[in-house]
Amino acid sequence: MLKDLKNVIARQMATQVEPPNGIKSVGKHYFSMWQTLFEIDTKYVPIKPIGRGAYGIVCSSINRETNEKVAIKKIHNVFDNRIDALRTLRELKLLRHLRHENVIALKDVMMPIHRRTFKDVYLVYELMDTDLHQIIKSSQALTNDHCQYFLFQLLRGLKYLHSANILHRDLKPGNLLINANCDLKICDFGLARTSSGKDQFMTEYVVTRWYRAPELLLCCDNYGTSIDVWSVGCIFAELLGRKPVFPGTECLNQLKLIINILGSQREDDIEFIDNPKARKYIKSLPCSPGTPFSCLYPNAHPLAIDLLQKMLVFDPTKRIGVTEALQHPYMSSLYDQSSDPPAQVPIDLDIDEDLREEMIREMMWNEMLHHHPEAAPANMEVNQ
Repeated sequence: MLKDLKNVIARQMATQVEPPNGIKSVGKHYFSMWQTLFEIDTKYVPIKPIGRGAYGIVCSSINRETNEKVAIKKIHNVFDNRIDALRTLRELKLLRHLRHENVIALKDVMMPIHRRTFKDVYLVYELMDTDLHQIIKSSQALTNDHCQYFLFQLLRGLKYLHSANILHRDLKPGNLLINANCDLKICDFGLARTSSGKDQFMTEYVVTRWYRAPELLLCCDNYGTSIDVWSVGCIFAELLGRKPVFPGTECLNQLKLIINILGSQREDDIEFIDNPKARKYIKSLPCSPGTPFSCLYPNAHPLAIDLLQKMLVFDPTKRIGVTEALQHPYMSSLYDQSSDPPAQVPIDLDIDEDLREEMIREMMWNEMLHHHPEAAPANMEVNQ
């Protein structure tokens, strides 16, 4: 159990207000939180804001019909930025299909009043207490059992995603939600892609750099599930050391930090680099003997160090896989393969990146109808 688990966000209760134009929409009521207006379905009663990000604000809420606590995320003016709109659409499409205890559940998407002009999107998720980033930077003691159990759940959720042909591509402590009894759920699927997808090249804005695999830093055109394993390794190291293992300031500095700890790579360890300039850069770095993880984390369990070494391998073809990691002696006491079925069907997340706003809005509306089939016209079928 995690003792003294506190939300570090300042407490502020939701305040019910009148709609800004004085006209109330049927089935909606209005609240103000952190100077932001929430227009939400009347069955939800907000409690307080619990998080803020580039996307907007998240508040805790109660569903009066079920008496269940949930988290409502308001994405404000979602179409102002096409990349953000595509991220939201991708998350809607993906979470509709995913059902796993270590993946956050999307419980509802509120139907906007106006189909062709709506600007805000309200997503309703199961409510969690905090995230792994907050826990790592807190004074909460983390035992070997904590680290083992968090890592186990992360790997289980990732195994499920990979079985659905999904790469998360943005795993980091802030995207791992935790509750007080140590349940972990992976969230934020806006950057997820199918592993066989076209246009796999990752631009600079994608993926938090500190958790980015070498093959992405080196602009390799082909990559796979091992990019997520590298991110898991970085998260695992951060759990053990309570600080990021590779806190690079920019791309080249990030590579230097990695080589400083892993040591200079042999010729056969950089064969995967398909970019001649990138390979030349790695060869030009000063010779480094590396630093053993056992020296960086002297209090860690020896089996934890062994698994970490197998995750943070420079060459993605030699990095441990998710299933293999779950079968590692550090994990094997927790892992039961027979109770871990794969996803039912692979999911296709290929979305045209050049879609116009009108089409993205229409596709979002159709995704919302899966949560509210009663809102569909009588002659329209909601495709599964």
